[in-house]
Amino acid sequence: MDKNKLHFGWIVIFTGLLVTIGAHGFGRMSYTLILPAMKDGLSLNYAQLGLLGTGNFIGYLVMALIGGFLAARFGTRIVIALALVLMGTTMILTGLAQGFVGALAMRFLTGLGNGAAYVPAMALASAWFAASRRGFATGIVSAGIGGGTMIAGLVVPAILGLSGQDGWRLTWYCLGFFVLIIAAVAGLLIRSRPEELNLRQIGATGDDGPKSRPGTSSLDWGRVYRVKAVWCLGLVYFMYGFSYIIYMTFFAAYLVKEMGLKAAQAGQLWALVGGLSIFCGVIWGGISDRLGRGRGAALAYVGLGLAYLIMALAKSETGFCLSAVVFGLTAWSIPTIMAAAAGDHVGPQLAPAGLGFITLFFGIGQALGPYVGGFLADKTHTFTWPLGLACSVSWLGAGLALGLLRPRISDQA
Repeated sequence: MDKNKLHFGWIVIFTGLLVTIGAHGFGRMSYTLILPAMKDGLSLNYAQLGLLGTGNFIGYLVMALIGGFLAARFGTRIVIALALVLMGTTMILTGLAQGFVGALAMRFLTGLGNGAAYVPAMALASAWFAASRRGFATGIVSAGIGGGTMIAGLVVPAILGLSGQDGWRLTWYCLGFFVLIIAAVAGLLIRSRPEELNLRQIGATGDDGPKSRPGTSSLDWGRVYRVKAVWCLGLVYFMYGFSYIIYMTFFAAYLVKEMGLKAAQAGQLWALVGGLSIFCGVIWGGISDRLGRGRGAALAYVGLGLAYLIMALAKSETGFCLSAVVFGLTAWSIPTIMAAAAGDHVGPQLAPAGLGFITLFFGIGQALGPYVGGFLADKTHTFTWPLGLACSVSWLGAGLALGLLRPRISDQA
């Protein structure tokens, strides 16, 4: 193989970056910016707006679990491309909704596509990269979360501001069209494994050429559940879902309602988080390659907990800015490391299924966090205690991460 030629694995990984931009940035994060205009356009109340978000999340969680197994069975290219087609179509149909029921149905279906595209995309590095480079490659894919959020933050307000009362409809049309374009690119460029092109993993040792792996011809689904470390990964991922969502959910409410900042100031701090988070996946993926998944995750959890603690105790704009910087640099660290670790423990072909399984734990934590945090805020009349809880759970996650088992499967060629 010509060593000066670009390995196709890098093309796959950067296509995965596009997938996460469309799936998370356009399909999931952007609707927060569109909902106020939808409220007026469809005459919805706040409870109905909340249910639209819930419907999207339920769809995401369901297919995040099932989509990983579908990708392991039918191939990541097919699943990702079809999932993005579903997303783009239902986003366009969201713009055609005439009432709450129609909008809710479309947001649920968009969530299904989101989960089915995101989980297999995050597992691409497990198939194309050896363990020594897997975290770095996964970080490139996860950079699409922050990148997509930033792009949506720039594009959505511009479209809403130029399009009058029905600007929210045009916004959904445009975002859905962009996702359909990404679906076409993914269908053309993504390949499930190096064997499809007679290549080997990047960073693997040994002779060039595809290597046979146990379970290639007949997938051993039970291995996902039998590996003890996978359950440990799930528990560690739960801690992230529970803690980070408290910080994200109450970020603006805390700064505006309790600390007295203007909404524009809170928005600028959140934009800072989004910009910095573009790079955190690559940073922490590389760190986990060098230190190991357990130590890398533990260090990331310490940083996340520090961000929550600073926000709770530093009652100044300088403190809030420092918290935003620390969180932005660690925001997507744990998803990146968990995606790489799933491939370490169950092997490249079952990596999407393993990641889908541990995402279930993450989803449960993400569902519980806002409720518990809001309950504490109501009882104590301050967001200091919910943020303190998030810090405690994050540091507990650091302790659990140090207990991660070493993978039993070597994915070196």
